[in-house]
Amino acid sequence: MVSKGNKTNSNTNKGVRDRLLDAAEELFCEQGFEGASVRDIAAAAKCNIASVNYYFGGKEKLYQEVWRRHLITMRDTRIASIDKVMSQNDGKPHLEDLLKSFAEAFLGLLVDESRARRFCKLMAREMIDQHLPVNMFVDNIITPTLAAMRGALVKACPGLDESKVPFIVFSIVGQLLHVLHVKAIFQQIDATALPKFDLAQAVDHVVKFSTAGIRVYVEEKSE
Repeated sequence: MVSKGNKTNSNTNKGVRDRLLDAAEELFCEQGFEGASVRDIAAAAKCNIASVNYYFGGKEKLYQEVWRRHLITMRDTRIASIDKVMSQNDGKPHLEDLLKSFAEAFLGLLVDESRARRFCKLMAREMIDQHLPVNMFVDNIITPTLAAMRGALVKACPGLDESKVPFIVFSIVGQLLHVLHVKAIFQQIDATALPKFDLAQAVDHVVKFSTAGIRVYVEEKSE
């Protein structure tokens, strides 16, 4: 008899699990948590209803796994971008390189239109009708990303007050999200009367602007 754990690792059953996640994500995006029934999810995944309980323990846990799949990918991509820069220059990265690598990793997944569209729909649904544990974002992405950035920023900018790191990261993330929002607006309107929107130039601006602000923090501390 094969254990549940071993089944999950087999290629066949991994396919079932992934099909359930893909089908659930699509239905949660379009119909919301309440509107997407277990029966509909199983039918879309071409498997039986019992598979949802077998692999996830119910619709609530399946919903959380749909989200966790996005969050873990984002977290790992962002931390990898930090680690990449940290591995250069004998562990003493240039501040601009660190921020640019982080910004490009942050935007990389979100400029993928199909992925970004699904994630935005999920986010909009969740904001209206909350079903995720309150600590899910904190545990899966915010805390580990802040920890990685704290270590990197202190080495890239000696003298930086570590208590400022969360404000710095939140500021950079806020700027990048606004860049994506503006990019989406420019794509939907006739912007011939406006300056051409260039994502790479926008990222460079965010990096330079943030770098200057971080160095002001250091200068204030040294005075």
